Amino acid sequence: MTETPHLHDVLVHLRRIIRATDLQSKRVVKACGLTIPQIMVLRSIEELGDVTVRRISGNVSLSQATVTTILNRLEERGLVERVRAQRDKRIVNARLTESGREILATTPPLLHEKFITEFEALAGWEQTQILSSLQRVAVMMDAENLDAAPLLDINSPDL
Repeated sequence: MTETPHLHDVLVHLRRIIRATDLQSKRVVKACGLTIPQIMVLRSIEELGDVTVRRISGNVSLSQATVTTILNRLEERGLVERVRAQRDKRIVNARLTESGREILATTPPLLHEKFITEFEALAGWEQTQILSSLQRVAVMMDAENLDAAPLLDINSPDL
């Protein structure tokens, strides 16, 4: 099988992206004891206030089942609590606890935050070109239908 001229470079850059996200995940867990999806859920609750699983799910682009699993772990650690809505007692909302607010204050900046700044500085045509290329790569790697939040993280088996 003959290797195309750019194949080696493409694979090296893919590996660098994977490595960068892996290192970031480990740094974040070491710094605050939380996975990146857990931090994203906490930040979503902080941003939205008392909020349902459905709204968190939409905010972080993860399935409701994944968000529920994350909330269970965060609740076990005392970082969130579930409360019934005042108007409709059938609705259960997630709410940050004081411990949850404190841990959010100690979380380091996430890799995707730098990426967002850099990406938003690009011209619209460049953003579209990157998006199109990444969509193609996701299809080529059979990854287009995987549950993924808009954040850079690969080490989240415990969510």
